Amino acid sequence: MIRTDELRGIIAKNGLSQSKVAEAIGISPKTFYEKMKNGVFGSNEIQIMINLLGIENPVEIFFANEVTDEVTKKLHYKK
Repeated sequence: MIRTDELRGIIAKNGLSQSKVAEAIGISPKTFYEKMKNGVFGSNEIQIMINLLGIENPVEIFFANEVTDEVTKKLHYKK
């Protein structure tokens, strides 16, 4: 699941609107808002946003739950 709050902040920090980001990844603003609501983007869309927004650690934003679950499992098995 995508951390949409973080993504919105990065978009604003870059002086862009969500509509401009939608245009850059080739989708309508309405589709972008739906994807934000659902927390799901395609890998090509994610890559474009990483490049466009200069996201240095995309895992923390785009793969937050998967990372958290993986780290939790590793910590659990170390005990």
